[in-house]
Amino acid sequence: MHIKMPVGLIPNHSTSEQRFFEDQQMVIGDISQRDLVTCERDSSVQEVAALMRLQHVGDVVIVETENGVKRPIGIVTDRDLVIELLATEVDTSSVCAGDVMSQQLVQVNVDDDIPAAIDAMRDAGVRRMPVVDTHGALVGIVTVDDLIDWLADVLKNLGRLIVHEREVELKRRSKP
Repeated sequence: MHIKMPVGLIPNHSTSEQRFFEDQQMVIGDISQRDLVTCERDSSVQEVAALMRLQHVGDVVIVETENGVKRPIGIVTDRDLVIELLATEVDTSSVCAGDVMSQQLVQVNVDDDIPAAIDAMRDAGVRRMPVVDTHGALVGIVTVDDLIDWLADVLKNLGRLIVHEREVELKRRSKP
């Protein structure tokens, strides 16, 4: 199932924005973040934490590079570092990303529809998923925050519909 924005739902947008919403199917690639932070399996957890701090992110996608193509093999979140290492007082000097990354990586295809991605996240109990192309190459990441932002925009546009409907009705009724 693809979500297609109905024609006229967003009356206060430019012609190009209208065309985007009228002509395009909304897929997960449309809302995923393309700038993401990655590292290799053998990176130290100190390097992972430093990347998170430097890039202001809560996760790092662990990748394997094959013929110049990065493929996701796991993900390390700030929560993983706290729950698995810091809270249990593990000596992190010899721990690498591969030791703490998620073992059951859930990912979504860039062309998958948004409800399918939400279902996959809910079923797996994850807040973040790498986004891959049809060849399995990493192209982005989608988070619960991205989905909430998208939904907030949809709801805002729906609210605009109500306002616009009133304006149209007032114009129609004010004509003799």
